Amino acid sequence: MSDVGSRMHALVERLYPLCRSITGDGVRRTLEIIAESIPLVVHEVPTGAQVLDWTVPKEWNIRDAYVKDPSGRKVIDFMESSLHVVGYSVPVSATLTLDELRPHLHTLPEQPDLIPYRTSYYAETWGFCLRNETLAALPPGPYEVLIDSTLADGHLTYAEHVVPGESADEVLVSCHICHPSLANDNLAGVAVAVELALRLTERRPRHTYRFVFAPGTIGAVTWLARNRDRVGRIRAGLVLACAGDRGSLTYKRSRRGNAEIDRVTEHVLRASGRPHTVVDFSPYGYDERQYCSPGFDLGVGSLTRTPYGGYPEYHTSADDPGFVSAEAMADTLETCWEVTRVLENDRHYLNLSPYGEPQLGRRGLYGSLGGRSDTKRDQMAMLWVLNLSDGDHSLLDVAERSGLTFGEVTWAARALEEAGLLKGLER
Repeated sequence: MSDVGSRMHALVERLYPLCRSITGDGVRRTLEIIAESIPLVVHEVPTGAQVLDWTVPKEWNIRDAYVKDPSGRKVIDFMESSLHVVGYSVPVSATLTLDELRPHLHTLPEQPDLIPYRTSYYAETWGFCLRNETLAALPPGPYEVLIDSTLADGHLTYAEHVVPGESADEVLVSCHICHPSLANDNLAGVAVAVELALRLTERRPRHTYRFVFAPGTIGAVTWLARNRDRVGRIRAGLVLACAGDRGSLTYKRSRRGNAEIDRVTEHVLRASGRPHTVVDFSPYGYDERQYCSPGFDLGVGSLTRTPYGGYPEYHTSADDPGFVSAEAMADTLETCWEVTRVLENDRHYLNLSPYGEPQLGRRGLYGSLGGRSDTKRDQMAMLWVLNLSDGDHSLLDVAERSGLTFGEVTWAARALEEAGLLKGLER
């Protein structure tokens, strides 16, 4: 896991300098780098396309931006940090006094040494973000102001990676790729998704896994609009974000509250002994709110470490590669992997000897327990599986009711099936 964590952290560091937004070449370059690890199908949706209640906006690209003080020194420089420019700023070339410039400057007075992250996607304006301590030291002017950007008809770009499974039923993993230079809120989730896809590719899974890399909100809305014929296949899903900070894991339930993904993820977290928090759904946050909108109501939850807005570095220049850790991303990845293991292995069984308790000893099942570390728990797992294998209860049901781990219950079911006492059902 240390190698995997290091690989994820290296991907975050590589993607971090790129200026991403909801459209543009920064998104395309991000997807090109991801595609070096996993193959992607890239989709380009033209400006003006109607997607549910939204319209795909103009495409925004930026080449350079700065503010020079009266001495000609760059006091704000886009090349230093892509956060310095308000996302979707229209082109500007002007000479302004400080009073004229000030309404276009954004700072964090309570965090004077940090640059904030600001956007203005759907209102044509412009602005700069800077450290409050820099603003406090600015003289009256004049200032040379340049934003070398374009806002024109183009495309919204998103991509998919599919790991085909034995079944057409799909598990959705979704990440937003629209934030510039924010390591935790954006890139850590992307890195975890890439590694999860690679691990799933090493074996043929039971379910098909669809990874969606799209700009937040408008990207998920666009994907839903273009895949209405597919959403009925989505059995479960996770939105990944804030996956690399040192806080404990947080799972946000789907709108349904008891969807399969809710039960599976909560069981994994509880059984793992990891410190964690589970919260109910709310229609605010990341793209789970699009997938869980009432017309779709998909069983999609959200997995983060510290949730959005819950750490001081959120949406600031302090959310840099040094803020995320390889160990935290590896832990998030392992949690996601455990979730997929339960989704893959959960089954319904039928007890073929349901009248009374079958004699396990003469079938060698007690003997098979002799070398195991906890014969009592394994024996109880067999008895629970036998008792609840009536065709209506799944292995996850057995684990939840018995208090045993899913792994213990799965082992028992396999042993009983090999002994001819259980029959797996297709559901």
